[in-house]
Amino acid sequence: MRIHDISQPLGTNTATWPGDRAVEVHWTLSIDRGDAVNVAALTTSVHAGTHVDGFLHVTRTGETAGQMPLDAYIGPCIVVDAGNSAEVSASDVAHLDLRTVQRILFRTRRTVDETRFPSPFAHIAVPFARQLAGAGVRLVGTDAPSVDPVDSKTLDAHHAFVDGRVAILENVVLTDVLPGGYTLVALPLRLVEADSSPVRAVLLEGDITAGRGPGPADGPAGGPADGPVDSRPARPVDDGPR
Repeated sequence: MRIHDISQPLGTNTATWPGDRAVEVHWTLSIDRGDAVNVAALTTSVHAGTHVDGFLHVTRTGETAGQMPLDAYIGPCIVVDAGNSAEVSASDVAHLDLRTVQRILFRTRRTVDETRFPSPFAHIAVPFARQLAGAGVRLVGTDAPSVDPVDSKTLDAHHAFVDGRVAILENVVLTDVLPGGYTLVALPLRLVEADSSPVRAVLLEGDITAGRGPGPADGPAGGPADGPVDSRPARPVDDGPR
């Protein structure tokens, strides 16, 4: 089994959304100062680096990071190369039957430098966001900082996904990941009050548990070689409190 780490490094040099809280690390205990251990304290926006958006991010009563259904963040996933266009649209997945897709990640740029905020960046077209939600996709991810344009005030793609109960994963790193099928693991922290959460996101390729898992070398993305997927319509078994 091969593990692809698709998380941005998170540190004091990590670029955050303009105007958002910078990442700060404070050492409350230090061996160099005579303490028995090193203990760090972290101050950061929950949207720094690779993160998931809880539904509370764009609604007043949606789920916090800790209330989001975990099964949305674990399971079969398709990686799609969306090229260098300014907008990810249905034409980027013309080769896929979206009814068979549970989770999908879009690569919109060739390289990711976590120390620089990209602006502009590719966003997801609102009609396409509604199409993904309507097809029953459980999670949508992007290597961009947001599924909406950098200057959006209405966040229509976010709302389309929240309305369809589609989990959102942003700021992944897909530079060295081939298009195709994988297993995604990207669990949010069980944060009681926060709207969203940083994650350590990985894609698993190859043998996973008893059988051989999906891999990009097995065939074209979305084909039979991508491994079994569950049937539609499917929603999270436990939607959590609202």
